[in-house]
Amino acid sequence: MLIDPFGRQITYLRISVTDRCNLRCIYCMPPEGIAWQPHESIIRYEEITEIVKEAARQGINEIRLTGGEPLARHDLPQLVRMIADIPGINDISLTTNGLLLEKYAGALAAAGLKRVNISLDTLQPEKFRRITRGGRLERVWAGLAEAESQGLAPIKINTVAMRGINQDELLDLARLSLEHAWHIRFIELMPINNQQPWGEGFPQPEQAYLSIHEIEEMLKPLGLEAINGKIGNGPARHYRMKAGRGTVGFITPLGDSFCKQCNRLRLTADGNLRPCLLSDIEIPVLPALRAGEPVLPYLQKAVALKPEGHGLANIFEPGRRCMMQIGG
Repeated sequence: MLIDPFGRQITYLRISVTDRCNLRCIYCMPPEGIAWQPHESIIRYEEITEIVKEAARQGINEIRLTGGEPLARHDLPQLVRMIADIPGINDISLTTNGLLLEKYAGALAAAGLKRVNISLDTLQPEKFRRITRGGRLERVWAGLAEAESQGLAPIKINTVAMRGINQDELLDLARLSLEHAWHIRFIELMPINNQQPWGEGFPQPEQAYLSIHEIEEMLKPLGLEAINGKIGNGPARHYRMKAGRGTVGFITPLGDSFCKQCNRLRLTADGNLRPCLLSDIEIPVLPALRAGEPVLPYLQKAVALKPEGHGLANIFEPGRRCMMQIGG
């Protein structure tokens, strides 16, 4: 087993398969964009599989594929199939913006993908276009419908709550869980290399933060009732509306830190193990893997360097990468 210095067992590996994305969301990528990693620097599917095999031998049983936009990488179902064949891996999920999901949901389900998380910060097409710098909301809805029809469940909707942008829609977004068996999760805005101005018509990034307590106050008219027991392996706290088919959850890295329950490592698209989302600590594993060295010592080092919690309370903000380069 992989046990960190604070007694937490690591059972979850998030893998960023690409740093590229077909959207340019204001809080995820700088306005000027980023320099893409060269092709030879991106970890290959066979190399990802080798890392996952060793991770599975050490007790990791859940894999999430992220990006950038993971569906922007060629033939992602092939990687899903390779991971699904690894003994000990019992859950493979995907975080996506949904634009390509209608095209690939069937192949992903057939390959062994279990479920999807879809980013959705607004229900208004024009606002969606502005937040994503060009995205089309109808393509996300089509992807959601196809994911449901292919049995990729439960579907989780990830909404970054932002003052002056979508705070007026939080009630409507939460109400999606009345008619759909979806988990709607509201996420606090995290300061990860996204503090430069977002552009005309948007608030300053430091003014856009909504605390969990403000979000909960806005949702009071819904009469949310806490759900006893844990849903999944993530950090969200879950609630339900009366007669609701789905749930409403909160992911609160700042207002109500969930670090004590953290059970994960991250692997970046260029082959670095990252012990904490909100820390710049990284352990390069790809050069060692390509040199024929064993992976286990690098996994063990990453776990040993896992901090007890993030440093945001001490005004530390990770700055080496933006969110889309980490994988969330």
